[in-house]
Amino acid sequence: MKKFSKIAIILGVVTLFTACTNGVASNNTEEALSKLDKIKKAGKIVLGTNAYYPPYEFHKEINGKDEIVGFDIDIAKKIAENLGVELEIKDMDFDGLLLALNADKVDFVIAGMTPTPERAKAVNFSKVYYKAIHGVIINVDNKDVFNTLNDLTGKKIGAQKSTVQEEVAKAEITDIQLKSLAKIPDLILEVKNNKIDGLVIEKPVAVAYTYRNKDLMLMDITFEDAEGGSAVAVKKENTDLLDEINKTLDTLMSNGDIEEFITEATKIVDDL
Repeated sequence: MKKFSKIAIILGVVTLFTACTNGVASNNTEEALSKLDKIKKAGKIVLGTNAYYPPYEFHKEINGKDEIVGFDIDIAKKIAENLGVELEIKDMDFDGLLLALNADKVDFVIAGMTPTPERAKAVNFSKVYYKAIHGVIINVDNKDVFNTLNDLTGKKIGAQKSTVQEEVAKAEITDIQLKSLAKIPDLILEVKNNKIDGLVIEKPVAVAYTYRNKDLMLMDITFEDAEGGSAVAVKKENTDLLDEINKTLDTLMSNGDIEEFITEATKIVDDL
């Protein structure tokens, strides 16, 4: 009886050890997979974005359901399609996107994001897929007050938090009182209620908001950023995923799809 018990115990230990060893091997195999392999194995790719930036990305009710649309979303869908996986979208504050990316809460970020040197220290960027210029939104009640760049000197100017527009505002307008908020709609309300005098924002986005809000207007001044533009962000080590994203972007840019996406997204904005 004692011999049987000892044998049973030994067999139990061997079985447990084998199970643990197999579990470790399984975990090591999973860790050895590249990000691209993991995405394909999961059958989905997770996008991080900030969906308050029409026509790039924004919320719209379609057939009674809230959906995130825009030309950035069309690009993301093409990336997912070319990888043969489903697209999942996570909407979050702009200044938390790269943190979420590096924490593996999302697989890539598309949010009209400019690949600044500071951001490039934390993540890798694709090639620039779209270049835009910046404008200034004001309240129509102030159309006779703010006509030139000098008229904005020393005024309260808004910009989305952690965006290139913050730097553009400080560089281009003298002695401003900068107010940064996480969400564009909150900044739009600030202009409407005359809590800020102007809002520095990318011109396509400005056009979308002023079209929908007749109490707002776009000033007749623009700021160009020769080194700016929008790019896709991925984690530093995910070079295989970045290569595939760049392949998709090359195709979309060469055949004119991105310009078509922009046109269609702007039409949807007009219908809001």
